[in-house]
Amino acid sequence: MVSTSKTIVISGYYGFKNSGDEAVLKSILTALEQEGKEAGVVINPVVLSNDPEWTSAAYEVKSVHRMKLGEVRAAIKASDGLISGGGSLLQDATSPKTIPYYLGVLKIAQWLGKPTFIYAQGVGPVNRKLFHPMIRSIFRKCSYISVRDIQSGELLQSMGISKEAIHVVPDPVMGLPLAEAEAAHSPVSALDEVNPAQIDHNPASELEETDVASVSSIEEDRSFEEPPLQSTRPNHTKAGVDSLPVIGISVRYWHPDRKELKAVTEGLKTLAEQRAVHLRFLPFHQPDDLEASQYIANALGDISRNGSKISFYLEEKQPQDMLHEVSRCDLILGMRLHSLIYAANQCVPLLGISYDPKIDHFLKRLESRPVGTSELLDAEVLKRQLLDLLDEAEAWKAEHGEQIAVLKREAALPARHIAQYLRHRG
Repeated sequence: MVSTSKTIVISGYYGFKNSGDEAVLKSILTALEQEGKEAGVVINPVVLSNDPEWTSAAYEVKSVHRMKLGEVRAAIKASDGLISGGGSLLQDATSPKTIPYYLGVLKIAQWLGKPTFIYAQGVGPVNRKLFHPMIRSIFRKCSYISVRDIQSGELLQSMGISKEAIHVVPDPVMGLPLAEAEAAHSPVSALDEVNPAQIDHNPASELEETDVASVSSIEEDRSFEEPPLQSTRPNHTKAGVDSLPVIGISVRYWHPDRKELKAVTEGLKTLAEQRAVHLRFLPFHQPDDLEASQYIANALGDISRNGSKISFYLEEKQPQDMLHEVSRCDLILGMRLHSLIYAANQCVPLLGISYDPKIDHFLKRLESRPVGTSELLDAEVLKRQLLDLLDEAEAWKAEHGEQIAVLKREAALPARHIAQYLRHRG
């Protein structure tokens, strides 16, 4: 088969060094490369990023600044199409500026006559009704629409997008493989215990506003500099060097009075008093998640009396690093959506705390429910369900194994459709 070469611009929340969103990008790039080869298309990605130099170095792709209209327009004009996704791009819960930004980028591509593809997006909540006709107008002109859950599809239908035009697919990260070296072996290194009070971090960096604001309002900045931290690694692998069960913990700030974090602390404290465990904090978004993790660790205090341990994973350089770390855990307790998706990807038993409907939607695909919410989380119920999952891990894997296998197989469907589309236009 003679290969043809095509260039695709990818728009999303990239270059902010948020582990979950970077995993989405890595998953899309991997799937496009694989499916492009199958279709006989060499796909050359150009990523719109908050930090183009970092993105280019991390993924070996071309990248332009997502906030500079001239660069964005030039990249799209020179391309063969635009991908918008994945992730929760079309929602107004975090800022009223998010939806106009991503719709603005799509509109530029459509003005320039380029095909546009919605890649496994989580849509909603969209509380401002004025956005509905804007989404409907632009999505009706898209060549392909895929969403990561049924509820996103139903919301689009309520806005006037036909059911037949919407493809429900898994989150792209369900298809992310471990890096080859990590898949081959899981190295063990010594555990150095951490005093949470000794962890420092840099203040948040400000996002410089640029001329893309002339197209639309720009989404609220959630970017931060990476903190210069020392990490520890657990003396643990699935092979069982450390006899302590490792509970990976992904938390974030959400409720103003930290009520969910206080409940998590209480649940973990009583668990550690009842059974020796290794509590392994996994910050997905720096520095906020590290601060939330440290809040809990400080409140837990010294849990070593019963043989328990606390450590932090701070060595992530690219998404597959965190995926590998999750794979080494016996159980994941997660607030961050992609902590739960990473766990499912590696068939690690998981327990979710819902602060957003997207958590419930993902868990529903596994026929599961959250242990609680940011508004209502019972520490005793949390402890009991953690113990149950530790004791019944193999039963959990047997129960959910086929569901997970299906999600992993279907994760590449959007990339397959786009590759075939580009091939037929070739």
